[in-house]
Amino acid sequence: MKKSKKRSNCPVSSSLDVWGDKWSLLIVRDLMFKKECTYGDFLKSDEKIATNILASRLQVLEENKIIEKLDHPDSKAKVLYKLTRKGIDLLPLMIEINLWAEKYYPIPEDRKALLKEVKKDRDGFIKVWTQRLES
Repeated sequence: MKKSKKRSNCPVSSSLDVWGDKWSLLIVRDLMFKKECTYGDFLKSDEKIATNILASRLQVLEENKIIEKLDHPDSKAKVLYKLTRKGIDLLPLMIEINLWAEKYYPIPEDRKALLKEVKKDRDGFIKVWTQRLES
């Protein structure tokens, strides 16, 4: 899954090589909706990611400039992970995944509220959410 290993020149395949596994998308999801996370924050997610998988996915996402590490303001032993501009650009994809899931699966009320905003003004929602993530 490192950036140098491409299976083909297909844009879908090349993109999936970077963020196309379950865990990478869940890391992106957490960063999108929480803005910043520590390693421990990811471990606390409902999906219960294993530490070795988490470390591997964080490394791949960082190598591919989807996320970046920042100094933690309260601890020299911790780092904060944040989406880069390249990672923030995955927002429309995450919206589409959520809209698809809403159609076929029960989803939490807070996510339904977000999707209601998306449906009212998708472009406006993306603009506002992108600005929030960039700040």
